[in-house]
Amino acid sequence: MTSLDKPTQDTDQTPPDDARAVTEAALFEAFGGVRGMVETVLPGLLFVAIFTINKNLHFSAIAALALSLVLVVVRLARKDTVKHAFSGVFGVAFGVVFAMFTGNAKDFYLPGMLYTLGLALAYIITTLAGVPLIGLILGPVFKENLSWRTRNPGRKKAYAKASWAWGLILLAKCAILFPLYWWADTAQLGWVLVALKIPPFLLAVYLTWVFLAKAPAPIDVFAEMEAEEQAEKAEKAEKERLAALAAENGEPAGGRHRREA
Repeated sequence: MTSLDKPTQDTDQTPPDDARAVTEAALFEAFGGVRGMVETVLPGLLFVAIFTINKNLHFSAIAALALSLVLVVVRLARKDTVKHAFSGVFGVAFGVVFAMFTGNAKDFYLPGMLYTLGLALAYIITTLAGVPLIGLILGPVFKENLSWRTRNPGRKKAYAKASWAWGLILLAKCAILFPLYWWADTAQLGWVLVALKIPPFLLAVYLTWVFLAKAPAPIDVFAEMEAEEQAEKAEKAEKERLAALAAENGEPAGGRHRREA
């Protein structure tokens, strides 16, 4: 029986306490943990701090980009995961290029704001389409891939709730930032943006944890595939054993098996 033929998991199953710890660890892994959050805040904080003092766009932008690169180098030196640090570098680099091109310091923040808006819409649209984005992100982390779509309806419902939470929280953040982009000066926008970096993120992560902690446990499709592979190897080994016994007795392959049957 293949993994696709296995019965759907009971949606009333309550995950054990250790599943909550696994969920928490997986969320930290997927979103970078405390260190990842700090690394997303520091470049923008440095930019707005320097710009508030000297109003020098070029110096502020270059300092922010240099700090992002330093964070990547530190991770490489420590042989840590660099995906979150690299994403920060690209985000800062886009902001630097955009601000330098337009000459408007506020445009340093615009690419990140547009990304936030696009991500909010992605969470909402994918949820409406039946493939909530948070499930696509966390599925591989939980070793369940897309099994939650057809075999674990309770977990799919939890992913849908979490995706709605992420989408609405990010939309609320955009509703604050975009008016400030037009009405506030660079320093005001920058400090508000820095202040809104971590709290909405923590709220979304917490709600995701709440929804998933109450959901059925993930189906480990990797373990299933490994079990199927082991079963196939055992079956092959048994056939080879029977064939070897038949050869020793001078019987045609499969003859002993037919008599025993």
